[in-house]
Amino acid sequence: MTSEQIKTRIHSIDIMRGVVILLMLLDHVRERFFLHVQVSDPMDVDVTSPGLFWSRFAAHFCAPIFIFLTGLSAWLYSHPSSGKARSARHFLVKRGLFLIALEVTIICFLWIWLIPTIFLQVIWAIGLCMLALALLINLPQRLLLALGLLIVFGHNLLTPISFTPDDWGYTLWTILHDRGFISEGGFVNVKISYPVLPWIGVILLGYCAGPLYAATRDSDDRKHWLIGLGLACIALFAILRGLNIYGETLPWQQFATTAQTAMSVFNVTKYPPSLSFLLITLGIMFFALWLFERPLNRFTNALRVYGSVPMFFYIFHLYALLALYQIGFAAFGANQGQYFGVNDIAWVWLIAGIMAVVLYWPTNRFSNYKRSVNKVWLKYL
Repeated sequence: MTSEQIKTRIHSIDIMRGVVILLMLLDHVRERFFLHVQVSDPMDVDVTSPGLFWSRFAAHFCAPIFIFLTGLSAWLYSHPSSGKARSARHFLVKRGLFLIALEVTIICFLWIWLIPTIFLQVIWAIGLCMLALALLINLPQRLLLALGLLIVFGHNLLTPISFTPDDWGYTLWTILHDRGFISEGGFVNVKISYPVLPWIGVILLGYCAGPLYAATRDSDDRKHWLIGLGLACIALFAILRGLNIYGETLPWQQFATTAQTAMSVFNVTKYPPSLSFLLITLGIMFFALWLFERPLNRFTNALRVYGSVPMFFYIFHLYALLALYQIGFAAFGANQGQYFGVNDIAWVWLIAGIMAVVLYWPTNRFSNYKRSVNKVWLKYL
């Protein structure tokens, strides 16, 4: 890739995507080769080892950062560096529908062989968020910001609301706020793994953060904003979570050891994401975006490559993991109950590290190919 091509993208955003892609790889390796050690959400501090807990916690950064940056990228699409504004509505609708179709076909196939359930997960949630943003995008930006803040800060107040499967509104509420099955007992079950309402708030905030990356924005000014936003999020997390005031359904507790107490503090709810969950993950994201606003080196350039074609890597690594698991199962059999798996979380990290290195070359080749040809379908990957 030439230096001029790199300049057409904001490399700090691609680097940030690259980081969370590798964290996602780690979590998916865990789901393939450590599935015999179940991790509940929220995670049970009493029975979860520190290594497994923090490995799972690292994966918490993936969804909020992906969705926030999706909103930010939509703003950048609407306001290209050429200065000629354009609507992102069709961009969002086409890609949102594409992601939903991808989730219920190619991606679901990778997991459904284990259990006859279609899990509507993060790709589905991103697709719905893009459709929601497309619907709201013509509203004044201040109103979008207010709506995003209202959803992110206020949705925990909705926790007491619940429906039984026989109630009118159960399916809609399950899609919006409560994780659960919307179809169960038939040939194939359908489960909502990512209730979408809080994520809609996140994508709106990402869109409203777009002006920070405007071509006319001074880099130092952007860095000051990123540091300020990061500090505000972390400080608010410390106050709300530290005092168990608001923003999390599961209060933290004092345990016999400092390690367990720290795990309890950071045992934040992901399904749906609590305010505390979003404050800590997005707060650290702002600091990371500030950190990545530096000239590229070999390491950050590798991260940029992963982040430049996130959908390609997402699909490719899932198929690679499926093939690797099947090879392991055929060679060693079900050595962990009904599963083939490793017996220590360190092996999960090792497998993920090896896969990150091996998958870099096809990812880099695809990234270069995507920029060397002008094919519409490549833009979806």
